[in-house]
Amino acid sequence: MNSRSVRFTGTQGAELAARLDLPARTPRAYALFAHCFTCSKDTRAAAYISQALAGRGIAVLRFDFTGLGASAGEFAQTNFSSNVGDLLAAAAYLREHHRAAQILVGHSLGGAAVLAAAGQAPEQLSEVRAVATLGAPFDPAHVSRLISAGRTEIESKGEAEVNIGGRPFRIRRQFLDDLDRQDPEKNLASLRKALLVFHSPRDTIVGIDNAAKIFMAAKHPKSFVSLDDADHLLTRAEDAAYAAEVLAAWASRYLEPESAAEPVPGVRVVEALEGKFAQHIDAGRHRLRADEPASAGGDDTGPSPYDLLLASLGACTAMTLRLYAERKKLPLERVAVDLTHDKIHATDCAECETQDGRIDRIERVITLEGPLNEEQRARLLEIADKCPVHRTLHSEVWIPTRLARD
Repeated sequence: MNSRSVRFTGTQGAELAARLDLPARTPRAYALFAHCFTCSKDTRAAAYISQALAGRGIAVLRFDFTGLGASAGEFAQTNFSSNVGDLLAAAAYLREHHRAAQILVGHSLGGAAVLAAAGQAPEQLSEVRAVATLGAPFDPAHVSRLISAGRTEIESKGEAEVNIGGRPFRIRRQFLDDLDRQDPEKNLASLRKALLVFHSPRDTIVGIDNAAKIFMAAKHPKSFVSLDDADHLLTRAEDAAYAAEVLAAWASRYLEPESAAEPVPGVRVVEALEGKFAQHIDAGRHRLRADEPASAGGDDTGPSPYDLLLASLGACTAMTLRLYAERKKLPLERVAVDLTHDKIHATDCAECETQDGRIDRIERVITLEGPLNEEQRARLLEIADKCPVHRTLHSEVWIPTRLARD
């Protein structure tokens, strides 16, 4: 997976910070993730879910709402409606620079925002097929409970500084007024998208009754998944990972099936046209990706050519040892091969024929697991040099090259 920082303009004109998590291959679809109230795009839930979706071929754009995280703008000037506007701006960015979002995911108030956006702006989110919420309130006004201590001052003076999650935020009267104007039942009635509701029955911030109200107000297709004893922010890694895996599997149901490409003879490498060096690799019916690290001018969306070379040698080594161990009935339980590549001065290699310039040095460290005796381990080390890829690297290689005809 490749994760890159991007920026776009929000609904109030401020520059919003975002992160685009991309799968190793061409994305099957794009999703938008809206974070919880006063949170950021970098919460554990946001990161786990984005990475799980990317692992299943779905790219995810997660962003900071205006005035939060690394985004510009003043939080006190924002409200629920501006959050919905930021979400639509993010959707417009994806449509313009990549592909239109087909999945919306929202955590807590972000969940209420994706429901509102999908219900209020169907024409701007016409490509969206599925919406998922995690610990979302049925009514956005539910969030006003978090600022109840300062509500009197807000109503009398027009604004007040309140403490939310241990951090101070300035809230103005317009924020509360905007919450009161929302119509969640109308938004849910006009959703017209597949809906998945995640909620924990032990959520002490947003009660489980909110999930029931969302579920009852929405039309089919709709699903509910209990997060059991998870907390509201999904701070435990296992809870966030579970939600991510279920969401990724569920979302795939509502996307067009991936086209099964015809297997290619040999290997085909084609530029991905994403970044400077990214390449799509088809090996038979298998799809891979190659790129260069950022230090070499790439986007690090896949292993480098030398990484792939080392992987080939390592895989061949492990397979050869496994084949030999089975034939000789050796108690080999598992093989691991660690490889590194360097360019060294030829004079530093006493065993090499070349003595001028620089040569390639590949160090291979083999770990053998199992109750093997020293003689067996020594023999397996010898067999490692008989792997076909190892032999190819040591033999004369002829690479005829020609231009393809149209």
